[in-house]
Amino acid sequence: MNTSLTLLDRNLQLVRYPQELQHPSWQAWDAADEYLIEYVEKNIQDLQSQTVSIYNDDFGSLACWFAHLNPSWISDSFVAKQSCLVNLQQNNIPVESVKFYDSVTPVDLPVELVLLKIPKTMALLEQQLIDLQTRVLPSTKVIAAGKATLIKKSTLALFEKYLGVTTTSLARKKARLVFCQPTCNKSHLSPYPTVWFTDKPRFEISNMANVFARQQLDIGARFMLENLSKLTNMDNKTVIDLGCGNGVLGLHILNQNKKTKVVFTDESYMAVASAKQNVLVNLADKESQSEFLVNNCLDDFTKQSKFSGVDTVLCNPPFHQQNAITDHIAWQMFKDAESLLQNGGQLFVVGNRHLDYPNKLKRLFGNATMIATNQKFSILSATKQ
Repeated sequence: MNTSLTLLDRNLQLVRYPQELQHPSWQAWDAADEYLIEYVEKNIQDLQSQTVSIYNDDFGSLACWFAHLNPSWISDSFVAKQSCLVNLQQNNIPVESVKFYDSVTPVDLPVELVLLKIPKTMALLEQQLIDLQTRVLPSTKVIAAGKATLIKKSTLALFEKYLGVTTTSLARKKARLVFCQPTCNKSHLSPYPTVWFTDKPRFEISNMANVFARQQLDIGARFMLENLSKLTNMDNKTVIDLGCGNGVLGLHILNQNKKTKVVFTDESYMAVASAKQNVLVNLADKESQSEFLVNNCLDDFTKQSKFSGVDTVLCNPPFHQQNAITDHIAWQMFKDAESLLQNGGQLFVVGNRHLDYPNKLKRLFGNATMIATNQKFSILSATKQ
């Protein structure tokens, strides 16, 4: 892995988190980061005196570069925050020089310079632009950066709608910049969270902007719900909904089992907040049987004695980290589950049939059983022995 960013006579050592699971060809910054850094350094006057906010800094490269400006740093990703903390520390930059906010904590401070990486999820960008409406000043400069393929007419239209006049740069190394001058007369309300309903039982499912399948039940989760009755009896057990998203799987398990405890966990702050909201709205009497944690897979669970002897883990693994297609997150989920489960405990996985999950589970657990399958998905179980 290339870990050395050298730019404008400066050098930073940057890694992706968790470092040991990354592909050797990946790095913790991209051409859009470089383009944004160079533009700001060469074109923004009186930079040292400006209040700065950084959005969607995937692995902390922007935070490390601009740490001397004491920026506020906003992200929906727990993994991004951990990457940023690691990179600040290994570059001997005081962690307290950056003020961290998650995506569900309001930031009311006026801002003079906004540095924003275009996220893959346009709904998250839309929510962030809406949030900025109350923070920008007539003098505020908003500079966004991203892959050229992510910056479309619809992307620019969001900046125009929620903030003001928007222009773009030429492409460089397949990256572009977006420049927006706020007019400070925008006051659009947010369309998020979105709400939809399950069929039987009829649960109201609330989804914040960055939640996967925020418009409807995703087909993998639907297939798992259709086959819940084929899974082991979960009553009076501790179940972890790993990568919980809006919590729809854990919600149904709480509903079907009187004494089950469900732990909802995801690396997205918006996902965990949505899962909690959905339990409170639909099964308020089960709040005491629910726990909600933002985490990278099950990193912190093995350090807490209350999670020793977990009975069941459910997961629908993602297959991308930021813009990289990868199965390393699924592999970490499986390894963490195997470490945490008590003997006889079970991991249930739903995933696309073409993925090599059966062999991965056999390597870890020594067994893998097909519970159900259709043309696109399979549900697998593995038992810790």
